[in-house]
This record gives sequence, C-alpha cells and structure tokens, in this order.
Amino acid sequence: MIRTLKTPLSQALLVAVIGAVAIVGCKKKEEAAPVSPPAPTEPAMPAPVVAATASVSSVEIGSAVGPDQKISTATTAFKPAETFHVSIATATSDASATVAGKVGAKLVYVDASGETVISDETRDLNLTGAGSTNFQFAKPGGWPAGKYKVYVSLDGNVVQTKEFEVTK
Repeated sequence: MIRTLKTPLSQALLVAVIGAVAIVGCKKKEEAAPVSPPAPTEPAMPAPVVAATASVSSVEIGSAVGPDQKISTATTAFKPAETFHVSIATATSDASATVAGKVGAKLVYVDASGETVISDETRDLNLTGAGSTNFQFAKPGGWPAGKYKVYVSLDGNVVQTKEFEVTK
C-alpha cells in the first residue's frame, strides 16, 4: 500500500529532505589541503680546506756535502780553515703541495761577552715534499778558535739551534 502525503507539513519536510540530499550529492569534493613541501635543508658544509704547511724536520752540521745536498761528513768540531755546512731538511704537510717559505741560518760566535753575529742568511723558497736546503760559511784566513751556534729559522721563527766548536 502506498500512502500519499497530504498534509502541507509532510510535503514541506519531504521537499527539504530531497533538497538536502541533492545538495550533498552535488557538492564538489573538497580537495585535500595541500601538503607543504619539507623545509629545505642546508647542504652539508664541505670540510674546510687546510692549507699545506712546511716544517724543518732536521738540521745537520758538517764539513762536506754529498750530491744529494745532505751532509756527508757530520761533525761538531772544525779546524780553522774548514768551511761550515748547514743542511736543513724540510717537509710539507702535503707532499704534492708547494709552500712558500723563508729558510734562514744565522751563524754566531759565542764568547764570554755574549754572541756576535757573523752571518745571517735567509732564502725565499718554494718547498714541495721532502727537501734539503744548504748554507755554507767560509772565512778566508780561517775561523778563530771557540764556540759557535747556528740558529735555523723558518718564516722568521727559530726552529732549531746547533752548537759546534773550532779548535786549533
């Protein structure tokens, strides 16, 4: 059995229900809220580049130098007519890098009154890997007997000191 709606109130309710269903059914689907992109991350900072450095690894004193520029006859006791040879071994922290540097040798005579500078030499060099720099000190007529020192410097800073003696 089918009943018909006869009262105005029932008809109004029916129209309202059908209208609500129609509005909901026809309503456009809401788009999902946009997802914000992840915050940009800063790129990892590369490790700082450390400049290669130079250092003095050893100092030798002697009366003769070999073909490899190293002391072949090491001694700390010289005769007045001999030439003093100072061999300074250097190295760079990166064997393939070239490092500008100043290598120096200051020769002093030591007596009771103190030190007297005889010679102070510096060389501007481009150091690469392991190497050797030589200084030689000669005196026409011979050296006075006594004690001597050599101050070896790198870039103006004394890095090693060697003592030796001249005997008759």
